[in-house]
Amino acid sequence: MDLVIGPLDLSAHVDEALAVQAVAFGLGADEVAVRRQIVLRHMTYPGARALGATVGGALVGFVYGMPNDRTHWWSTVVEPYLRAQHNDIWLDDSFVITELHVHPHHQNRGIGRTLITTITDDATQPRSILSAIDTDSPARGLYHSLGYQDLARQVLFPSAPKPYAVMGAPLPLRRR
Repeated sequence: MDLVIGPLDLSAHVDEALAVQAVAFGLGADEVAVRRQIVLRHMTYPGARALGATVGGALVGFVYGMPNDRTHWWSTVVEPYLRAQHNDIWLDDSFVITELHVHPHHQNRGIGRTLITTITDDATQPRSILSAIDTDSPARGLYHSLGYQDLARQVLFPSAPKPYAVMGAPLPLRRR
């Protein structure tokens, strides 16, 4: 496998990245169109950065994140859930993993682990937070293995059909 992981100009490669996310997450064209605008907006935020994983020059996975800001939409949604668990301090001085997706044909090869550990290795914040569908899944298993703990469960996002868990980990992430 000719795997290369490195910086990704996500704004320039948004359609390739969203094609990976669409397959990995089962998104339709309408949802991809909405997410395209969100990704492009996110990449204008201070400190936002992305990494891509390519095999033979084709993008097979990506991660992006940024320093958390309590005024961002995601933070405003999760804050009451975190506050109820006395975990809202995690919204301060944290690096948010906004999206992490690997094409299903390339999963279970350590690509997701390498993407998330590499992007957080460069974070200046002492911790990382993210949200994941609140179910027993390979993604949540990966996050737990890296040191992420559940900070809030059954978090409901507008228009999301399933509840999410908000997870947090001190940086650097555990290596397995």
